[in-house]
Amino acid sequence: MSEDATTAPATHGAWTPDGETPPPAPKVSEDAIITMLKTVFDPEIPVDIYELGLIYAVEIGDDGKVKVEMTLTTPSCPSAQELPSQVEEAVRMVPGVTDAEVEVVWDPPWDQGRMSEDARLALNMY
Repeated sequence: MSEDATTAPATHGAWTPDGETPPPAPKVSEDAIITMLKTVFDPEIPVDIYELGLIYAVEIGDDGKVKVEMTLTTPSCPSAQELPSQVEEAVRMVPGVTDAEVEVVWDPPWDQGRMSEDARLALNMY
């Protein structure tokens, strides 16, 4: 059987005297993280948390660990308990993520200026 020169080799681990090592983990894409963040909605507002401007930072480590800094619309937000855990669950679903941490921050305070144009249109706030 001849090997076609255009066929890409399969990704596999290396063989060592101790046995085969696993193939390298896929690199975590910021776009993939953002796509998953857009699946999380504030239950009181029909717009995802990313478009609302609640996500302040996404840090992706070389080891697949992801840290998300987010805020809420107000400190007394009724979804304060559930939204961070939903964000963590969504981030963990991204291929290559080995761990996820979500930190709720209050500085700078959220305001409507952080919303995307799409969010403003959806909420008639233009």
